[in-house]
This record gives sequence, C-alpha cells and structure tokens, in this order.
Amino acid sequence: MKIGVFDSGVGGLTVLKALRERYPEVDFVYLGDTARVPYGNRSPQTVIRYSLECVEFLMGEGVELVVVACNTASSYALEVLEETLPVPVFGVVEPGVKCALKTTKNKKVGVVGTRATVSSGAYKRLLEKEGAEVFQKACPLFVPLVEEGLIEGEIPKRVVAYYLEDLKESGIDTLILGCTHYPLLKPLIEDFMGPQVKVIDSAQSTALEIEAHVLREGSASFELYFTDESPSLGFLIELLLGEPAEYKRVSLPCKV
Repeated sequence: MKIGVFDSGVGGLTVLKALRERYPEVDFVYLGDTARVPYGNRSPQTVIRYSLECVEFLMGEGVELVVVACNTASSYALEVLEETLPVPVFGVVEPGVKCALKTTKNKKVGVVGTRATVSSGAYKRLLEKEGAEVFQKACPLFVPLVEEGLIEGEIPKRVVAYYLEDLKESGIDTLILGCTHYPLLKPLIEDFMGPQVKVIDSAQSTALEIEAHVLREGSASFELYFTDESPSLGFLIELLLGEPAEYKRVSLPCKV
C-alpha cells in the first residue's frame, strides 16, 4: 500500500515519522509545499487551492490514502478533499482533539497554531462540543523559527515565552500543538509551561486514526518531494526523521 502525506513545509515529517514507525511495511510519498509555506497566513480559498494541487500530485504518484499533515489545510480543506478524492482522506485536527480530551483532567485545554488554524475555530468547536474550556493562541513566528532550524537557544526561548505567557496563566492542564512544525519546539514549550501541562502533538494520534484503512503490505519505501529547498532543508529532514534522506524538487500545479 502507498500512503500520501502532505504539509505546507517540513513540519509534516513528524507525522511521516510516526506513520513509518507504526506501519513499517507500507510505502509513503511525502510532499512539502516549501515554496509557499506557511499556509497559516493565507486565505481559506487559497489554502483549499494549494491543498488540491498537493493531492493532485500525490494521486499522480498512485497513493491509496492521503494524510493531510498540515493543520491549516486540515481545518479549511479537509471537507473539500474528502468530497473530491476517490481515496480515504484524514486530517490531524480530530486525532489531536481526541487525545487532548482523554488527557485533560480539568477540561481546560489550550491550542496553539497558525493564525489561519486558530481563526478557523476547528479545534475550538470540537473541544467545546465535548464540554472543554478552550484557550487559543496564534503563534505565527513558530513556523519560520523551525524552517530556519532555530529550535534551541535564547531566540526561540524568548519567542515561546512571548506567545505562551497568557496560556501559562490560564490554568490549562493540556496544550495541543496545532501545527506539525511545532513539535520541534516541544522541549522549549514543555519547559516554559511546566510539568503541570501535558503537551499534545497529533502525529501519534493520527497514526492510530488511520489503522483500519491501512493494508500492511509494501516495500517499506518512502519518497520525499519539496516545492523549494532552503539551505537548512537537509538538516531539518535528518532532524525530523532521525536519518538523512534524499529528496526531489517538484513544481505545482502539475498535470496528472
């Protein structure tokens, strides 16, 4: 079986890693739309268009299931993709919410994400539906930090503190990282928030969510494609996957 995964950049590699660990027999194709990252500052219409172009490429590679690793695309484009594609499609929002609801003790849950993800209210609606009190915060500088490889040191520490100060005082006991880039900053976020706050990323939850649809057969291969490459791309691939990997550059939109 071949599974396609796409994200606006490299952050979705955290999801790819979790999927590969759970389904080592399966083949994967990953597309990072690094030429247009971040999606979080785009309009919903643009996010939908970009997402359709990404899945067009993945379908051309013969994938049989699609995971939308981008939280912004999951928030705005998932319904359109479900209606458009002839294969199962999964986002990362709902699995993250399910995990947070199982984790929280006081029903106070924080959500950090891009401006678009927070504005969409996707996490907020699902959490409040189950009786949780939700505290949201857009953190637009987190993605550029990760894309530049600035995941430790004084600069990211100050940015984390700047964005999360209010959430730290809100009384939440669970915090959802509503962007696949953010797990790279998880150690800094956990350190700032303290041991009383459980930090959730949706990679593992998403891997569990798709299990009923996965055929455990393939050659255990994976292919990486990006729409642009930065000087730090190779470093970030190795950091996120735990191993160096070759990749190819592609242009979107493409003709299938």
